Amino acid sequence: MATKVRRKGQGVRRSAAAQNRAAKARQVRKQGRGVIDAGMALLPFTDEQLQRIFLAVILGGAVALAWFVASLAGVPAMARAEIATLASDAGFEVRRVRVSGIDRMNQNKVYEAAYGQRETPMPQVDLEALRMQLLEMSWVKDARVSRQLPDTIVIDIVERKPHAVLAKPGRLVLIDPEGVELEPITQANAKGMLRVSGPGAARQVADLRGLLDAAPALKEQVVAAEWVGNRRWNLTFRTDQVLALPQGDDEAATALINFARLDGQNRLLGGKVATFDMRVPERVYMRIPGRDQQLLDGEGTR
Repeated sequence: MATKVRRKGQGVRRSAAAQNRAAKARQVRKQGRGVIDAGMALLPFTDEQLQRIFLAVILGGAVALAWFVASLAGVPAMARAEIATLASDAGFEVRRVRVSGIDRMNQNKVYEAAYGQRETPMPQVDLEALRMQLLEMSWVKDARVSRQLPDTIVIDIVERKPHAVLAKPGRLVLIDPEGVELEPITQANAKGMLRVSGPGAARQVADLRGLLDAAPALKEQVVAAEWVGNRRWNLTFRTDQVLALPQGDDEAATALINFARLDGQNRLLGGKVATFDMRVPERVYMRIPGRDQQLLDGEGTR
């Protein structure tokens, strides 16, 4: 009977190949560890310090993830509310208000706005909302609002400066240099202030200031300015004489400077002329009550 002999050559070859692959893998891992170790050796940290850094990174990531999850669940809002409650229980709530910078406006309005936050926990006081509420007041040009622990709100007001009186139908209103209406004013209190009139005059007050600055010698003599036809000014002097200026900023300034020069030469203000009309370049038409209109050219001759 024949005996079958099993050959193991193929199995031996597979085993040898597997061992070869394992040896190569160990060599690659060894080289990789060598590169990493070499790189770590270049860092200016000890092994203990590196372990702490890695631990801090891991813990920081965990905290960030936990806070993100908590935010989705509304936990931060609850935490803030709890902190505010604790602060209030410890006496950190609004009980006093300190205001500075007020000269002319009614300070009770400022206190009224601030005390709307009374007994509010200090962490929950909305400073920006309070500031915006103050800026809505006509006299307030700017406001700074801050907390002073444990229980005080500090408000510093920048007031608008009164500049002129705006004549409106049936009443007078105090305005600032930008034409912002501040508050009503009586005839008695308006005495001695520049009076501005005419539709849209308040929006032109800043330009009027520049116009009057062009002729400093006449500036203090002007008591009223009427904005005519939404395009030009009529100026009234202390002598009740009226100067009609042309349309256009440059044209009006040039005419006013020329009038100041002519007044210096001919003493026009205080004379018999009621109205000086300079709407035509290089000409001054003068109206004298009871007489025909006279003409004075730009050189000061009739």
